[in-house]
Amino acid sequence: MFDKILIANRGEIALRIIRTCREMGIKTVAVFSTADRDSLHVRFADEAVCIGPASSSDSYLSIPRIMAAAEITNADAIHPGYGFLAENADFAEVCEQYGIKFIGPTPEQIRKMGDKVTAKETMIKAGVPVVPGSGGLVKSLKEGLKIADKVGYPVILKATAGGGGKGMRIVWEKKDFERQWEMARQEAKAAFGNDGIYIEKFIEEPRHIEIQIAGDQFGTVCHLSERECSIQRRHQKLVEESPSPFMTDELREAMGQAAIKAGQAIHYEGVGTVEFLVDKHRNFYFMEMNTRIQVEHPVTEEVIEHDLIKEQIKIAAGVPISGKNYYPMMHAIECRINAEDPYHDFRPSPGKITSFHSPKGHGVRVDTHVYAGYVIPPYYDSLIAKLICRAQTREECITKMERALDEFIVEGIKTTIPFHKKLMRDERFRKGEFHTGFLNDFELGEPEAED
Repeated sequence: MFDKILIANRGEIALRIIRTCREMGIKTVAVFSTADRDSLHVRFADEAVCIGPASSSDSYLSIPRIMAAAEITNADAIHPGYGFLAENADFAEVCEQYGIKFIGPTPEQIRKMGDKVTAKETMIKAGVPVVPGSGGLVKSLKEGLKIADKVGYPVILKATAGGGGKGMRIVWEKKDFERQWEMARQEAKAAFGNDGIYIEKFIEEPRHIEIQIAGDQFGTVCHLSERECSIQRRHQKLVEESPSPFMTDELREAMGQAAIKAGQAIHYEGVGTVEFLVDKHRNFYFMEMNTRIQVEHPVTEEVIEHDLIKEQIKIAAGVPISGKNYYPMMHAIECRINAEDPYHDFRPSPGKITSFHSPKGHGVRVDTHVYAGYVIPPYYDSLIAKLICRAQTREECITKMERALDEFIVEGIKTTIPFHKKLMRDERFRKGEFHTGFLNDFELGEPEAED
């Protein structure tokens, strides 16, 4: 097992990793930018190294600075968390060259799944269902029009190097294709330095359901059941839950086996997630694979009583997994608490937290790195906390979440708590009648008096 792990990340995920390492008897090194000097992950790590100014390009995305911190602290492994360098194959490769274990998949595995076209080709060979489409990069507007005609409108244009909804455009009719084609390419070029585009059939009213998997260095892959991630805004998840209210036993088994095939196809090592689109007839299609721990991993942990960070670390240390598939024993829901104003188009709301009280009680978990007096910097992702509730049934879980949200007090900044309160009261949500476009006609209304 490792003696010391450097966490190449910040915020709640860095603190989450530190806690598991401490329980495993592993020393930790926190890295931080000047803007994060007062973050809790810095305080609770065994050692902390400042790696640069607030700009992420000069700190959390700087491979030389992170490797220097690992070298001076004698860390024998690096955990990348999620975001930043978590799916950067070059970073994983540099770790190998330095003789430091990257807690995650190999560089080759990251590259295979990081490029959407290569990932889709790999899944087709593995027998995993994929959405009908171009099957590769589209070389010209003329070729794109032919493919769209063959697949049938609506179609969706996607950046091959994409993520977070960037370089993604829906084309409903042929007359709009050229304009959306140019916009998707320009956006992809600006965001990723790569204007490669591929085309897929657009699945109307789809569910976004993902399967958590784990694979070891000996070729064993298992699944840890599903997470429902359809409550999204501009392709950014806001609420996740397990089990999915749309799931059947037959669909869960079929999707779980497909996810295992996906992992086996690249000899996957570590924990990862295979994401699927599921249509209203319960046909499912591979969308992408995330070769890292995900923001919503606590949902799975709560329903199967399994520490996924510990699993990651053990796999990286060469410990074989059992190969057992896991299924939900409880119901769990996670609400992402972001420093954003939901009444003004979810505008970021950095600043000083003047008062902070997190909810407590049976079946209530809060993952956060903030506290009263903490200043939310404007430089990074706006996630400040994750509120996870667990209960025997979905109805009980929603009721518990309502209670917990009422207890969650964050003053001095705007947060997404009012949005989540309204969502939990929505009849369609409570009945499980939603899809990825659910928030398009969701009305938040006016701020409540106490807000």
